[in-house]
Amino acid sequence: MAFQNKKLSVIAYANGFTLWHYAADETLTAISASGYFNNVATLMNTGDIIIINASDGTSIMTIAVASDTVTVDALS
Repeated sequence: MAFQNKKLSVIAYANGFTLWHYAADETLTAISASGYFNNVATLMNTGDIIIINASDGTSIMTIAVASDTVTVDALS
């Protein structure tokens, strides 16, 4: 299934940082694939954090945006 804008929300925003939440019926692997969030690349910034609730679990990830491509990676 593809990204659905209605399932993405902002939890908090301050000083150019956004904490996002995304809930979907897809797996963490599908949601965390490079480019999954490209439709909202102009809204997201490198260093933002996203909480993902997927069909197979929950993960907190960091966001990176480069050349309109959004990638997410496990929070370290």
